[in-house]
Amino acid sequence: MLSNGGLPTRDRGGLFPKDTTERKPLMPPLPAESPSGSGPEPEDVATRIRDAAIALGFARVGFVPVERFDEADLRLQTWLDAGRHGHMAYLANGDDRAEPRALLDNARTVISVALPYRGASSVALRRDRDATTPLVGSVAAYAVGTDYHRVLKDKLWALGRACKAILGRPVAARACVDTAPMLEREAARRGGVGFIGKSTMAIVPGVGTYVLLGELLVDAEITPDHVEVRAGCGRCTACLDACPSGAFVGPYVLDARRCVSYLTIETRGAIPAELRRAVGARVFGCDVCQDVCPFNASESPRPAAPELAAHPALDQPSLVGLLELTSTGYRKLVRRTALRRVGRPQLQRNAAVALGNSGNPDAVAPLVRALENDKSPLVRGHAAWALGELGGETALRALDHALATDADESVRNEARAALEKPRAS
Repeated sequence: MLSNGGLPTRDRGGLFPKDTTERKPLMPPLPAESPSGSGPEPEDVATRIRDAAIALGFARVGFVPVERFDEADLRLQTWLDAGRHGHMAYLANGDDRAEPRALLDNARTVISVALPYRGASSVALRRDRDATTPLVGSVAAYAVGTDYHRVLKDKLWALGRACKAILGRPVAARACVDTAPMLEREAARRGGVGFIGKSTMAIVPGVGTYVLLGELLVDAEITPDHVEVRAGCGRCTACLDACPSGAFVGPYVLDARRCVSYLTIETRGAIPAELRRAVGARVFGCDVCQDVCPFNASESPRPAAPELAAHPALDQPSLVGLLELTSTGYRKLVRRTALRRVGRPQLQRNAAVALGNSGNPDAVAPLVRALENDKSPLVRGHAAWALGELGGETALRALDHALATDADESVRNEARAALEKPRAS
């Protein structure tokens, strides 16, 4: 994400990548439109490429000479050795993420870009603080619009074509979003796009954290014209203090296994019971560490790519609608969005947890239906937990019935734990 998110592969947005490595063919070299003669002056190339990138909607552009990212690789390996990547085994699959030439062997420069998107709305923030609001969920801001992979890749290829025109020769290039094994935030840091904050996210001064990072590797040497941006978090620990699940081990260190984004996106099975309340109303990702970041505070509108504007169905999704998604409804909902990263049972599971956290008695009836009728034990089990959180005669009766009749042991265990939950007299 590129989501510029807290996990190593999610430089925004939140979004956690597919468990595959991107291996797309290189952009085919295109012939120059006319004989180039002498090429542009070296000092003009960076300026002209930056201007082309800004015209495409990127907020920041940086140029990084191709060399190994050894220090960042050491930090990644330390993080992996501590097991903080959880089930994301693809992060430790042997890909050399510190070597850009592993993606394009004749690469000379990494062009790092930041594409801005609209942050969380004040409505969503108010809803998060109110435990008895309507039954609507929250989707991380980077994922409410068109799939950022599509948007970024299209813009990066357009930038590649601009490089070819500016250089006046064919250009071999590779466009990378967060499905490629690249240390994206390190490239952004070295290119002067931003700095890495205590939240582990890239912070772009003047823009904030609501950016998607992307890279274009090219076989041209482009003189860097930006100095490294110095870290600016100072003594601020707002992101660390606000994390609902306590996922930060300390400044600059995130334990993905506790992160709400990991729990709602990467976790395929049951969400650990002790972390379910921390999920709140979030059904796909989490923006809390961004919501509280002072670098995102601005009275004037921030730039945002219009292609990433929120789809109505994802802006404030109905939790009951998500819980009762049909196969057809699921395909329609996630089409051309980052939500394709999760399967239908995962979304239903997340909706069940959010309903259990809602404190709203109107959630009981749909949860009972899910407990009694849903085909997925994963969904039924989390519906049982949610009913235990809400309580009441109808919920307890449904749990008793599930404990006595459900064919799946995991569901019976959830029902038993829900029934044994201490209740106020």
